[in-house]
Amino acid sequence: MAKLSTSRQKALLRKYARNVKFLMMLLSIGLIVFFLPKQAKFGYEYEKGRIWNQKDLISPYNFAILKTAQENKNDQKAAKESITPIYQLDLAVENQQMEGYKNDIEIKWHNAGINDRFKPKYLSIGNDLLKEIYETGILKLNAQYQLNSENYPITILSKNVATAKNTNELFTKEKALAYCDKVLGKHIDIDKTFLLDLLQNRLQTNLSYDNNLTSRLVNEVIEGLSITRGMVQKGEVIVYKGSVINDDVYQKLESYKQAFEDNARTNGNRKLVLLGQFLLVSIAISLLMIFLYLFRRDIYEDNRLVSLILLVVTAMLAALSLAIKLQMPNLYYIPYCIVPIIIRILFDTRLALNIHLLVVLIAGFFVPNSFEFAYYEITAGMVSIYSIKNLIRREQFLISAVIITFTYFVAFLGITFIREGTFLDIDWMDFVPFVASVVLTLLAYPLIYIFEKVFAITSDITLIELTNTNAPLLRELAFNAPGTFQHSLQVANLAENAIYTIGGNALLVRAGALYHDIGKMENPLFFIENQSSGFNPHDKLPYEESAQIIIRHVSKGIEMARKANLPEIVIDFIRTHHGNTRVDYFYQSSLKNFPEKFINENIFRYPGPIPFSKEAGVLMLADSVEAASRSLKEPDEESISILVDRIVKYKLDQNQLKDSNITLKDIETIKTIFKRMLMSIYHVRIDY
Repeated sequence: MAKLSTSRQKALLRKYARNVKFLMMLLSIGLIVFFLPKQAKFGYEYEKGRIWNQKDLISPYNFAILKTAQENKNDQKAAKESITPIYQLDLAVENQQMEGYKNDIEIKWHNAGINDRFKPKYLSIGNDLLKEIYETGILKLNAQYQLNSENYPITILSKNVATAKNTNELFTKEKALAYCDKVLGKHIDIDKTFLLDLLQNRLQTNLSYDNNLTSRLVNEVIEGLSITRGMVQKGEVIVYKGSVINDDVYQKLESYKQAFEDNARTNGNRKLVLLGQFLLVSIAISLLMIFLYLFRRDIYEDNRLVSLILLVVTAMLAALSLAIKLQMPNLYYIPYCIVPIIIRILFDTRLALNIHLLVVLIAGFFVPNSFEFAYYEITAGMVSIYSIKNLIRREQFLISAVIITFTYFVAFLGITFIREGTFLDIDWMDFVPFVASVVLTLLAYPLIYIFEKVFAITSDITLIELTNTNAPLLRELAFNAPGTFQHSLQVANLAENAIYTIGGNALLVRAGALYHDIGKMENPLFFIENQSSGFNPHDKLPYEESAQIIIRHVSKGIEMARKANLPEIVIDFIRTHHGNTRVDYFYQSSLKNFPEKFINENIFRYPGPIPFSKEAGVLMLADSVEAASRSLKEPDEESISILVDRIVKYKLDQNQLKDSNITLKDIETIKTIFKRMLMSIYHVRIDY
């Protein structure tokens, strides 16, 4: 009954997991559809300079031909130039400065040393000059309007009466002072310096630039500009089959697309648009789940990993939708390559490419120039995946960014050449969004760290950190058990080369190899590689106890690894590197010395499990071969070859590799690599 109850519990858990997976899929599809812009999709793809290969396109209704962005820009420029800047005349300035001049005469006259009978003359000359200057007007020139020359036309507004002038007809403070100097120079019977000093303090601008009024007039003119140039009538051919899409035809197509989308928003059935999006997104997410089920069953069975993948896909498409709704000037600012990089680092190359293709396919329905967009992003995504296929150093992220940028640049040139047919008309500012996108792609690095912590995943970046021999646990191993540390390094080299050749995660197998024997730190002298004095503590122990000490290094290693917070994927190598094999030396010794005694074989057997991955299987072989090679008295090509063949055959006979997904062809390749590397380690001369 207990077994039946346990079976039912497992069945319920599996059923519950499937339901959760289904709910996650529905939630992801719902969120993506919710975020996507709700508009009908224009049914034609076109590019300037290409041939229209579809049937003649006939307009189903009247629509206006929109002006190009450059035409609108030229119209706005002309509109701005047609509006002269507005200056307000301040009449109070003249009165204030005239009164001020009169007061200055009264105050400074007694110190000037001039006869009082000339005072009325000084007062009259100054008043006349100020009156003439202020009636003409004093202003400050505005550099904004000095396009072709220093002077420019203006409109002077006084008591709501506008008068057209040119600044060359008016005074600036400098010109007014020079004019005073010139006029006073004609009066030989006055103190020119004294009078000029008084006048320059009374020369203030009485014409002030009215920015608000000028801007309002400019905006009114711009708002009144037409954004269209002509009409296409219902039944009129927009473009003939086989004709080249020149500038004029291209603008008609753009105008037709805009009219179609406006009409769809007004008259289209929103529910059908929603249904269409739901169907398309459902197909894409379903294909993703089918891929996981067929090719990555381990991920498919883990709802935690599935939720991470769906989160990344949903977040990217939500970001694209937000950019479309906010009318981002260029959708290539979005770092699309961040998705394949994250998936590649956290999972594998095939999954990264599959997900990237699905994301681009969905996004292609909602971005302009879908084919062009797909080409840019699929090629860049593939390059980003290939460039970090084997992540060994952190700087590969920067190298990858440079390669992605170069890919974008080559694609940008190719598409521009096709569209424009000339190198001279390339607008290099159009490439800036691609550069910004690549820079934002570097955000993948901190995001990977966050995903690792939240979803308990081990990425290649973490493995790089773990394989640093200055890591605390490895440094402790090197100090307490130097022989074991050297053995681990040799095993790491053997296993890494083998797995790299047959296909697998070389970084993972190296990390597993470096940590697989850390449990030996508990009793390092009980392991032969750490015995240097000739004393062997096993000589004084029963065979069963010796075997248990040897076997215990596995459980102790797991305990140490968990205490040091090593990832479970690395701990699996500690758990499986001996499988469920026997400690044969002590077992055979016990049989030989106590033939009459009943020997419990399980006392001499490791608890297992056997390796359940290709990497773990290769590590088991590398560990056994490297350890056995140390017992060779005179290693040569023949003895090494016999040793490797014997060790591998023993593991196969003991069914230690049946769950490792290692083929017989892989076995032969592994043996060849081990033999070659061991001969190199022991400096064996190969006969030719």
